Amino acid sequence: MQQTNNKRADRWLARFADSNYVLLAIFVASFLESLIIPIPLELILIPLLMHQRDRLWSIATVTLLGCLFGASVGYAVGFWLFEDMGDALLTWLGYQDAFESFTARFAEHGFATLLLVGVSPIPFQVGMLSAGSAEYPYGLFMLAALISRGIRYYGLALLVYWFGEAVLRWWQQYNRKAGWAVLAAALSVYVVYLFI
Repeated sequence: MQQTNNKRADRWLARFADSNYVLLAIFVASFLESLIIPIPLELILIPLLMHQRDRLWSIATVTLLGCLFGASVGYAVGFWLFEDMGDALLTWLGYQDAFESFTARFAEHGFATLLLVGVSPIPFQVGMLSAGSAEYPYGLFMLAALISRGIRYYGLALLVYWFGEAVLRWWQQYNRKAGWAVLAAALSVYVVYLFI
């Protein structure tokens, strides 16, 4: 049964990866993931990158662009509509406590905190709404999002380029531990930043 489901999923992924709309679909998925869907996009990206190794960099670029577009919308919601929409969005996603904790760190170390949230499992929605509601400079916000999410998506494409199938097997086995390892590394960099 499991093998039948895996074959069916592989056939669906191959059809999706070869379609004319795959880049548009990834852009939309990245936009939604960065704005409202708290599901890691890597669950789709790793198998897609494996099936489309000749378009690794195009897929990473479109993913990053979708994320940046979503980040801009999230920033705008925080900037202009936080009291009307942002607070409701945080409550709906269950991120109210994370937002309050993040806002306290953000007030003291804005750019470094945005970099941290962009590469870690911390929901990116929290960073977008915090930056907008605090009226953090939009250019610096977008630079932090570009750097952190660029590392995430282009780094993933690079791993698939170098290691191929081994990355897929590794991700299936260790995805949760990898997220926490990235968070620990990012926190270490953040702590060093605080003391320099």
